[in-house]
Amino acid sequence: MATVGTTETTDELHGSDAPSPRRPGRILPLLPARMRRQLRPKIWQEIAFIALSYFVYSQIRDAVPTHERIALLHGRQILYTEEHLGLNFELSVNRWFDHVAWGGWHYLANITDYYYALMHFVIVLSVLVWVYVKRPLNYRSARTVLYATNGLAALGFWLYPLAPPRLLPGHGFIDTVVKYHTWGSWGSNSVSKVSNQFAAMPSLHIGWSLWAGITLFMLSGRWWIRALGLVYPVVTFFVIIGTANHYTIDAAGGVVALLGGYLIQWLLTGRHVYGPGIEDIPDHVHRHAAAHAP
Repeated sequence: MATVGTTETTDELHGSDAPSPRRPGRILPLLPARMRRQLRPKIWQEIAFIALSYFVYSQIRDAVPTHERIALLHGRQILYTEEHLGLNFELSVNRWFDHVAWGGWHYLANITDYYYALMHFVIVLSVLVWVYVKRPLNYRSARTVLYATNGLAALGFWLYPLAPPRLLPGHGFIDTVVKYHTWGSWGSNSVSKVSNQFAAMPSLHIGWSLWAGITLFMLSGRWWIRALGLVYPVVTFFVIIGTANHYTIDAAGGVVALLGGYLIQWLLTGRHVYGPGIEDIPDHVHRHAAAHAP
């Protein structure tokens, strides 16, 4: 008689729609079995889905009422809270980023401005492609976490409009993008007119970077890729603080949004995001599954 683990493995290998045995007391997944199968989606469907999802997310984010007065009030409240918690180091880091220069070129501010504007897209899309190619049976679950995180973040933008430090007058923060004319970000009129300037809580830069880092760490077998996965969200944290785009509490909000994304994925599928796929299953289990295949 096959054990529970063997039965689940057989279902994964053959894409069975039949539900796998589950541990007692485990919450039943909310999605039907056919939508929970660990199968790699077709590439054209996935590209279309990613494009549509980001378009919808962008529309929701940018349609959020700006409420400038309340967003500025929230920003001052967060600074006040951080001061009492001993977390008010944003201004010092921001000023240091602005002062570091070589031969008159403020390279740290310029490099981190472009990092902030571009890297979260480049890294997240690269990790999605990597999981799709290298760990196809983990792809749907990992992608679901990311999209659920985006949905929770959009809700946060709507409920809690927040001005980032760079937009708070009278507190000494330097908007490095405007000061050094970083191309293609809010310093450009064409971008600032269509982007919500007060969608700072939670920080999706932190949510996305943590998702990418955890995914690489959990699914890669190469030590240097796993190490990069650990370093990337740490670097991103200092970038969002140094460029005066977020508060430390925003970063904590990004962590909470990501945890919510993992919870939603688990409730929908009842499966561990980084559970073993076919490529991780030992050969003897493959042979056992083939011997018992109908």
